[in-house]
Amino acid sequence: MGILHDDVVIIRQSENEGEPSVITVNCPDKTGLGCDLCRILLFFGLSIVRGDVSTDGKWCYIVFWVVCKPTTRWDCSRWELLKKRLIGTCPTCSSASGISYYRSELQPPKPSDVFLLKLCCYDRKGLLHDVTEVLCSLELNIKKVKVSTTPDGKVMDLFFVTDTREQLHTKMRQEETFKALEDVMQDAVISCNIEKVGPEITACSQASPFLPSAITEDIFQLEMSSELSTVSLTSNNVSVTMDNSLSPAHTLVQIVCQDHKGLLYDIMRTLKDYNIQISYGRFYIKQGRKCEIDLFIMQADGKKIVDPSKQSALSSRLQMELLQPLRVAVVSRGPDTELLVSNPVELSSKGRPLVFYDITLALKTLNTCIFSAEIARHMIGDREWEVYRVLLDEGASVSVPRRKVEERVWKLLMGWE
Repeated sequence: MGILHDDVVIIRQSENEGEPSVITVNCPDKTGLGCDLCRILLFFGLSIVRGDVSTDGKWCYIVFWVVCKPTTRWDCSRWELLKKRLIGTCPTCSSASGISYYRSELQPPKPSDVFLLKLCCYDRKGLLHDVTEVLCSLELNIKKVKVSTTPDGKVMDLFFVTDTREQLHTKMRQEETFKALEDVMQDAVISCNIEKVGPEITACSQASPFLPSAITEDIFQLEMSSELSTVSLTSNNVSVTMDNSLSPAHTLVQIVCQDHKGLLYDIMRTLKDYNIQISYGRFYIKQGRKCEIDLFIMQADGKKIVDPSKQSALSSRLQMELLQPLRVAVVSRGPDTELLVSNPVELSSKGRPLVFYDITLALKTLNTCIFSAEIARHMIGDREWEVYRVLLDEGASVSVPRRKVEERVWKLLMGWE
């Protein structure tokens, strides 16, 4: 048994500007489904202002109230694309008597092919952000990037990307990519090439799994400091409380914190990594961007969390992830100035969407040029992190105070600007 394919995701667009659109998901449940759905909404630039989730462990019903950015134009095709992506993350679709139904049997996803986009062009301010914006609009996911500037003012960009549409191996899709880049960059393009790369190439392109201790100290002060207040680039106070007295089968987790971009995603990915199931949840934003979240949860064995050490570990991790979901620092590297940004990677190996987009946009608004950039994944402690290292142009870094760069990047990543 199942439900009709078109009824899995229903989107009711807002009739008036400023009012939220309502997205309803009704499908079989799976571990981390809420996290995967929130990640897609974050990738599409939607802010969740309210949410409700209910599941019996086999079937779930989720409702999101979302708003678009005022500067983003949404047409019917974009809403249809969002619906397609949300349906794609729900449990597998099968066919019965010519009608599409959903079944609960899950199969591990096939790894996406990786392509190398080599772009040689003349440098100008904001160029890297413009390229990143094009790739995001085409649903090309940037897995790694290596950007370098030559003395004669040319830039060589190497983007390792995957294609959400799984069509980048075709000539038509590659030509679509070339045209989109040329439309934005115009005469700045010197050459552009796309080729599929094998695992041996991606392996050779990997950076060292471990970062120098100086870098880890710069961007991970929060974990190393006993006083959270000593780190200024954090969210406001986060309250996480747990209660086992209100439900015979569930632990109630109550969270009160300041809203930020991807807040619900940060909560969901943390619970997903801990293999925690949400049976019922409610999320809403009050005046002053204050968020209140109530979650009735259970462990993978179907029991509530009664062990004080487990409660403390989960509570501390939630508080940490909401205080500082990303790390931002501007530091000296000898005569150079480097911007460091990092975010944790899910245990499923998925990174946070649009981080590089926001970094390049923040630097573009500051008229700060990028000399080189690199994205790589590193093991820091017992967790994998995605680390963005951006070497700022020496002339530009002098004109803009480092603290201003840090704050602009941080506020844009958090959705506060």
